[in-house]
Amino acid sequence: WTTSATPFNATSFDAYVLEGSAPSLPETKRLYNKLLSVGVKPVFLTGRTEDKRAITVTNLRRQGISGWMNLLLKQPGFKGSAVTYKSGERQKLQDAGYIIIGNIGDQWSDILGAPEGARTFKLPDPMYYIG
Repeated sequence: WTTSATPFNATSFDAYVLEGSAPSLPETKRLYNKLLSVGVKPVFLTGRTEDKRAITVTNLRRQGISGWMNLLLKQPGFKGSAVTYKSGERQKLQDAGYIIIGNIGDQWSDILGAPEGARTFKLPDPMYYIG
């Protein structure tokens, strides 16, 4: 399998995010709806920054995705790696008493670092990769 993915470019990605037109992946959306139907409380943990919250919520809703428990975005001034940020946020959830039953991401930095959850799932991303 080959990919046309390019290295992540923050400027280009921010412009894309601000369009608010990112499509949902049909199989991922179906899994999301199934998880909701059995009582799972999804949390979206993204490397997007807090100033992108409104457009992110709008985009999710345009794609028919709602019902999540929390949307965690990176706070201004955070300077660590994606793994440090995301594993730290998962640790906060676990410390608050939540059980992480699954972790899904399209970048290795989404799923690496403890706590990972009971299961991890790496999705392909043909657009970009974070090295």
